[in-house]
Amino acid sequence: MPEICRFLGIVILMYFDDHNPPHFHVKYNDYKAVMDIQTLNILAGYLPGKVRGLVEEWAELHQHELLAMWHSKDFHKLEPLV
Repeated sequence: MPEICRFLGIVILMYFDDHNPPHFHVKYNDYKAVMDIQTLNILAGYLPGKVRGLVEEWAELHQHELLAMWHSKDFHKLEPLV
């Protein structure tokens, strides 16, 4: 599972050949969540509010790149939230 980004203790990952809808995985301490790339809704798991907000902000900045990676399976690192 390639790591796409890491910032402020938050790790963003994608699995090869994962199921639809297009999504990414988030890990933060003991919390885990799966987030839909297009809607930025949590599909599974839980993140504390502040962390969820940071992940949503980051994902909005990289939404087109995330969708392109999902479809191409050409995973690469994305810039962290600063």
